[in-house]
Amino acid sequence: MSTSKLAKLFKEWAETQKKTYVMTDMTGQWHRVIVASTHDSLAAYEESFKKMMADSPENRAMNEKFKDVNDMYVSGSREIYKVW
Repeated sequence: MSTSKLAKLFKEWAETQKKTYVMTDMTGQWHRVIVASTHDSLAAYEESFKKMMADSPENRAMNEKFKDVNDMYVSGSREIYKVW
C-alpha cells in the first residue's frame, strides 16, 4: 500500500482529535508520514491516549479502518518534545 493511503487514513483519524496534524515528507528514498499533536501537559497526552484506546463505538469503527495499517509502513517511532 502506498504512503498516500497511510497519510489519508491518519488524516481522517486526526480530524477526530484535538490539535493533531498529519505531515508528509516527500524527500529521500522513502516517503514519510508524521503525525503530530499538541497537549498542555504529559498528563493530558496520557489521558488523550487512554480515550483513544478505550472501547467505544467510535474507536471500534476507526480501529476497523486501521486493521491493515501494519502493511502500510516500514518502521515507526514515537517521540515526545517539550516546546519552549
